[in-house]
Amino acid sequence: MSHSSAVAPARSKERTGDAPKPSRPKAGPARRRIDGRRWAPLGFLTPFGTLFAITFVAPICYAVYESLYKLHRSGLGLAPPSEVFTGLSNYTDALADHAFTSSIVRVVLIGLVQVPLMLGLALVLALLLDARRTPFKRFFRLGFFLPYAIPGVIGGLMWSFLYQPDVSPVAALLGHLGLHVDFTSDTMLPWSVGNMLTWGWTGYNMIVIHSALKAIPGEFTEAAELDGCTGWRLAWHIKIPMVRPALVMTTVFSIIGMAQLYNEPVVMKAVAPNLAGDWTPIMAAQNEVAANNYHAAATRSVILALVIFALSFGFMRFVNKRGGAQ
Repeated sequence: MSHSSAVAPARSKERTGDAPKPSRPKAGPARRRIDGRRWAPLGFLTPFGTLFAITFVAPICYAVYESLYKLHRSGLGLAPPSEVFTGLSNYTDALADHAFTSSIVRVVLIGLVQVPLMLGLALVLALLLDARRTPFKRFFRLGFFLPYAIPGVIGGLMWSFLYQPDVSPVAALLGHLGLHVDFTSDTMLPWSVGNMLTWGWTGYNMIVIHSALKAIPGEFTEAAELDGCTGWRLAWHIKIPMVRPALVMTTVFSIIGMAQLYNEPVVMKAVAPNLAGDWTPIMAAQNEVAANNYHAAATRSVILALVIFALSFGFMRFVNKRGGAQ
């Protein structure tokens, strides 16, 4: 027993040690399906990313590239010009151009007044449409939105007629009241253009804010009304804080649109000869294009893009800090 019993455990241990280890299961169809789902979002983003790169990123990169070169003409100018790398020389020339820097300051000052007034009016109209006792909501919603549906050039022509001193019914009415106002003077031009923008874009922003108001759950307003919070108190303490993201979005879009101001001043030139051809940054860049100075136009476009980015990003940082503090 001593010899056989001693050998048996040893053999059993050897069999246990020599037993093959279980093999790792191979990836089946279910596992490959899970891995494929990780790449599915990229498939949906590819069309947008391609169009975004072609229509947005590529033009910006090409404009930056063009802004680093100048056309160099040698001799009497009979030979074809050649492109010469000049670094930031175009940027220093553009920033030294008083007319161009004044156009940027002019647009920023118009935006500081026009954008808050427009969005404040859009917010009030949206709150009125969202109120329960407002009659004819569909009619007023369509009426407020209708100016945005009119093309900007058509609206500019209409307002040019109303601003022209000789035929303006508004100026004639004010003249009968003893107020002689010239809407095309240098002092009134920023206000006239700002009024055109407010008339054309208030309805669009009102629709965005009104849609956000409609998304507020009814339980919030019902609970507030049970606590006695009604009317403007309900709007100030419940509705306006709930539509804060929509207000931020419309403000950013308004800043970008204001910096790209072009149609309204160009149309106004027909009745306001004193309006300079470089009254806005876009007009200044367009003048360089008309003069075949594409490198200077690209430089002014890049500077304007940087200004838009600084204003938009600065506003977002300000809003985020205020939101974090609250």
